[in-house]
Amino acid sequence: MKNTPLLVHDWNNAILHIDADAFFAACEQATNPSLQNKPVVVGRERGIVTAASYEAKRRGIRRGMRLSEVKKVCPEAILVTSDYEKYSLFSFRLMEILRRFSPLVEPYSIDEAFVDLTGLRRPFHASYEELGLMIKTAVRNELGITVSVGISLTKTLAKIASRHQKPDGLTLIPGRQIHHYLSVLPVGEVWGIGPNTAAWCAKLGIHTALDLARKPAGFIQRHFSKPFYEIWQELNGTVVYPVNPQPKTTYLSISKARTFPPTGDRLTVFAHLSNNLEDACFKARRYQLAPQRLVLFLRTQEFKECAVELKLTTASAYPPLLTPFFEQGFNRLFQDGVWYRQTGVILTHLVPAHRVHPSLFDDPVRLEKIARLYQAVDQLKAQEGLNILTHGLAPSTSPSSQDRLSIPVFKIRV
Repeated sequence: MKNTPLLVHDWNNAILHIDADAFFAACEQATNPSLQNKPVVVGRERGIVTAASYEAKRRGIRRGMRLSEVKKVCPEAILVTSDYEKYSLFSFRLMEILRRFSPLVEPYSIDEAFVDLTGLRRPFHASYEELGLMIKTAVRNELGITVSVGISLTKTLAKIASRHQKPDGLTLIPGRQIHHYLSVLPVGEVWGIGPNTAAWCAKLGIHTALDLARKPAGFIQRHFSKPFYEIWQELNGTVVYPVNPQPKTTYLSISKARTFPPTGDRLTVFAHLSNNLEDACFKARRYQLAPQRLVLFLRTQEFKECAVELKLTTASAYPPLLTPFFEQGFNRLFQDGVWYRQTGVILTHLVPAHRVHPSLFDDPVRLEKIARLYQAVDQLKAQEGLNILTHGLAPSTSPSSQDRLSIPVFKIRV
């Protein structure tokens, strides 16, 4: 019984799951060659490990570990501040690579995606394994990171396959081989099955994924709810969750926050908040959105928050046009003598940018210059990475200065 396959057809469908290896740390290593092959730990600003490179993991560093423990376990660990906009940009480029192979790509998280490869062997003149290798090679050559790939008949099986050989792995689970992989997989490690369900499975004598897959449909329907019946179907090679290529293009809001060592310096806090504004506006422009309202918040060293919401006269995702409101809000929030540890910006009441029309009081020449400038800025960031440019939005004296910048000054990293 256990040696017979669940399916006699190998490739009724072909779904690929791609999972980037140590994604945040890998992005840091890709953009900074001096970090290659070194134990990199992301999360310096939070005081705990957000992500760790495989070099760091091999030395015993795990996610959630305090940085004070990291230095004891691995004194040579390199601590890096998280740069989520950089990781978002890498994710965007990863999805673009996948769409060159198939129009059916579903981003699952910032570092994971599903791709429907069904029927692509003939146009690419390649097997599904060769297609997987082609994708892995393209990602490595263009992004400088490695990914683990799994290919099988359903999303659930593809996700099992991608975890089989991490990092930098490629695993195929055709129909006739499903039982071999499920027989050694604890049921609690199946995508969608948590600890409570795994404990219930144990009471029913189900310990492995294969135990679950071989149960009759009636048994599953009697003892489990609909989502777990769907998982059972997927384990048996029946597609219940098709690849959904519709990307997320609408947002209720866009927020960016930054944590840093506590400081009471007015200009430093203002500079961090300015970076939040640039990052949030960059994302809004990517999705061709413009905010009608702007929320600023500061968090003190004692973790107390203060915030202000500002209504804009004209919706815009160009920071120079938001600067008067931005400075006004900052001056209302910042208190001398108080130390701050986090800043944040939220863009709300978002509308499609093409529906925004300038008011009678806007200078059309200035608006055109700003639009052209940021078109070049966005293109450079998309090609070279988010940190290729930093801005000089903060005034040289104080945020309340009368000398506001009509167009921001950018510094180029070389």
